[in-house]
Amino acid sequence: INLDIIPDIHIHLENTRDVDFKDYIGLSYMKDDNNSPNANYALVSALFSKENLDSKMDYGFLGNPNIGSVVLNQFSLTKEWIDLTASFGQDDRIFIISSIFGGTGASGFPLLLKKIRSVDENLPGCNNIKNSIVGAITILPYFDLKPKEGGKIDSSTFMSKTKSALSYYERNMKEANIIYYIGDKQTKQYENNEGGPEQKNGAHFIELAAALAIVDFARQEDLSTQNGKPTYNYYKEFGIRDNVEQIIFKNLDDSTNSIIKKPLVSFTMFCKYMNERITKSIDGQPWSKDLKYDSNFIRSHFYDVLLKDIKDSYLEWLTEMSENNKAFTPFHLEEKQNDVFSLIKGESPAMVFSIDKNYNLFDNYLNKKKDKVNHDSSNKNMFMELFYMAIN
Repeated sequence: INLDIIPDIHIHLENTRDVDFKDYIGLSYMKDDNNSPNANYALVSALFSKENLDSKMDYGFLGNPNIGSVVLNQFSLTKEWIDLTASFGQDDRIFIISSIFGGTGASGFPLLLKKIRSVDENLPGCNNIKNSIVGAITILPYFDLKPKEGGKIDSSTFMSKTKSALSYYERNMKEANIIYYIGDKQTKQYENNEGGPEQKNGAHFIELAAALAIVDFARQEDLSTQNGKPTYNYYKEFGIRDNVEQIIFKNLDDSTNSIIKKPLVSFTMFCKYMNERITKSIDGQPWSKDLKYDSNFIRSHFYDVLLKDIKDSYLEWLTEMSENNKAFTPFHLEEKQNDVFSLIKGESPAMVFSIDKNYNLFDNYLNKKKDKVNHDSSNKNMFMELFYMAIN
């Protein structure tokens, strides 16, 4: 992934902040010579309800894809889109992530896909975009919202909107090489906030599983496009082995575990060592003495701010998934000094022939690997490499 070509692209939609939809489309100007509403006014009034026309668009389109499909049309005229097209390489791919039961994603995905396949032929790089390999995941309902008087979003309509959008996708969405679908009938009810800082939905396993579609897409080698049309359309869904409320690793398919299990276990062990052990080991173990890690290191900006922030965010992510519905709760995250390696639910750790136990055994592996790290690299890199090797 090359972020140096065009770093930090955000396509800004013009004239959507603090603007009613009716003003965005110029409803008040749709008049005849006698200053009376004309045929355009009548058509717009037939297509959009008064509530639609009075809607503001500060936080998206609030479950109204009919509004989104109008407003989002402007993105193909932006400088960012033109620059992106010019930088798009012949072997680059596109992956689109969207929900299907709201307004922004449901309208944005089909529109973006059609713009990709019918890109302006006068733009540099247009053929690379037009004939690119395009994958997408569309997220079906997986959470609920509490009823809210006067609220713009009603989660009781999520399923009907999903069915309507799926019907449209079936008839019209042939431009993607591969589309992934994911969702769940078992839902948790969130607070009904329409956007901004108040919208704080907890992390969900569906989002982790959806991200795996990107990994699968990158591995696909039998996808091709000619003259802006995929030679074949593929469709995939995600499944788990056991339909349980509390998901652990043994409930997942082997293909899923082959991607996520070892990295998650490894980093969880690393985070637990940071929380439960490092202050006891940092000044007294051979690995810390020989590599010159001391109490000053764990007070450094790298460790005490940057690394700790990642650790805390990661553990918060695991906790939020474990409290959601469905829950993904593969670990015993509580501190167990006398049973450190029994952190994977449903599995017993293998026996190791050593007089050292628990965190003493962990330190033993750190001591064994201390001479194998690259001593020419920075102390930050050596620290991460040492723990990576020892935990493996």
